[in-house]
Amino acid sequence: MKKFVILFLSLCIGCLSSVSAQRTVTIKGKVQFADKDFKVSVYQRLFSGRKVLAEVPLNADNTYSITVPFDKPGSATVDCGRWQSVNVWLEDENLDIDFRGKDTAKVIIKNPAYIRINGGKKNELMNLVNFAEHRNYQSMIAVSQNVWKANIENDSIKRALSMSLYEADNENEMAWMKYLVENNGTLSSALVPISLLDADKKNTDFVEAALNKLAASSEVGKLVVDNYRQQKAEQQALRDRVKEGMPAPDFTFQNEKGKTIHLDKLKGKITLIDFWASWCGPCRKEIPHVKKYYEEYKNKGIQFVSVSIDAKKDAWTKALKEEQMPWLQGWTPDSGKTVLKTYQFNGIPFLILLDKKGNIYRKHLRGEKIKQAIEDCLAGKETEAKK
Repeated sequence: MKKFVILFLSLCIGCLSSVSAQRTVTIKGKVQFADKDFKVSVYQRLFSGRKVLAEVPLNADNTYSITVPFDKPGSATVDCGRWQSVNVWLEDENLDIDFRGKDTAKVIIKNPAYIRINGGKKNELMNLVNFAEHRNYQSMIAVSQNVWKANIENDSIKRALSMSLYEADNENEMAWMKYLVENNGTLSSALVPISLLDADKKNTDFVEAALNKLAASSEVGKLVVDNYRQQKAEQQALRDRVKEGMPAPDFTFQNEKGKTIHLDKLKGKITLIDFWASWCGPCRKEIPHVKKYYEEYKNKGIQFVSVSIDAKKDAWTKALKEEQMPWLQGWTPDSGKTVLKTYQFNGIPFLILLDKKGNIYRKHLRGEKIKQAIEDCLAGKETEAKK
C-alpha cells in the first residue's frame, strides 16, 4: 500500500497549491525520545520533492506546537525528526499528535509504532486509513519473514508466493477502504481512501460514484474533488508520454568521474536502465540478476546503465565499490526528482528497456522478465502497447 499512499499524495496534494485565502491549523504534542536539534515538520510530497509548510524545534520538555499555513484543504505529512511520520488532513481541525521519536532500526522497520491523531471527525477517518496502512505494513514484513523461513531456493517460486500473499493482504485492505468510504463518504478527508481505491482499475465505477457523492455534499467537497480530478488528468498526461513505444525522454546524469551524460547520446543500442539507490534493499538484491544478464548480452549489442537516485554522492560511490558493476554508472544530483517525475515511477528498483531508436520498449522489469524483454527486443517483436 505504500505505493498507493505516494500516488495519493502526488495527486491530491495539488489541492494545497492553488492561490487562495491562507488558513492555519495548530498541531501540538510530545516526543517520548528525542535527541539534540530534534525538529518536527509538516510537508507536502510534490513531484519536485518535499515542500515544507512549517518546522519547529522541540521545547525543553520535548513538547512542540506548530502553526501550519495552507491554502486549501488537503493531505499533508507530519514528520518527527525523520524517525516517524503520519499523514493528516488539513482543513479546520487543530490536532494533537504524540510520537515515540528516536528509536532502533529494528523497531522502526520491523515493528513501527502506530501513531494516533487526536482531532475531529475528518482526522478520525485518517486514523482509520492510517491504521489499515499500519496493519498492511506489518503483514508485509510477516510475509517476507515467513517466505524467508520457508527456505525456498527457486527465486521464481519465492517471488510468486510473496506476490500472492501481498495481493491477498491488499484485497483485504481495499475492502476496508470501501467500507470507510461507504460510511464516511461526505467527509472531505474521504478523498484519501477514495484515491487509494482509485489506484486499482477494478474500482473505477465505485470511485466515480464516491467522487460525485463527495462533490455534491458540500462546497469543500466539490473543491477537493475538482482539484483531485485536475491533478489526476495532469498526471495521466505525464504518464502518456512514457508509455511503451514512446520516445524515452532525455535526462542527464553524472558518471563516476563527474562527467555529465545525456541519455539521448546512448541511442543506437538496446539499453537496459536500472534506477536504484544504495539504501534500497530490493535494488541491491536485483543487482546479481542484472550482472548475470550483462555477462550474457554484453557482446550482443546490449548496453547496461545504472542510475542512482541517492541523495549523497558518497553513499553511491561506496555502494559502487561494494557491488562492482562493470557497466556504465550514473548518479542524479537532485536525488532523482527529475527522473521520478519524468518517468512516472514512485518505487525502486525501476528497470526499463529502450530499443535502438531510444524508444521505451518495456518497463517494470525484474528477474527473468529482464531476459525475456531483451530477447523479444532482439527478435524485433513489437512492444505490448503496439500489439
